[in-house]
Amino acid sequence: MTGYEDIIDLPHHVSDKRPHMPMRDRAAQFSPFAALVGYDEAIKDREKSYIEEFPSDL
Repeated sequence: MTGYEDIIDLPHHVSDKRPHMPMRDRAAQFSPFAALVGYDEAIKDREKSYIEEFPSDL
């Protein structure tokens, strides 16, 4: 055996103790998080001030 031949055809494990997690909840575990607290707000503030300063550029 060179790879996973010993386990490749085994059935997928299903827990007897825990309920199946919905796909939506599973995806939330991997969603991005705010690594820089306040960064989004700072960007929005800068955007607002730019629009006020240069309204004709839009």
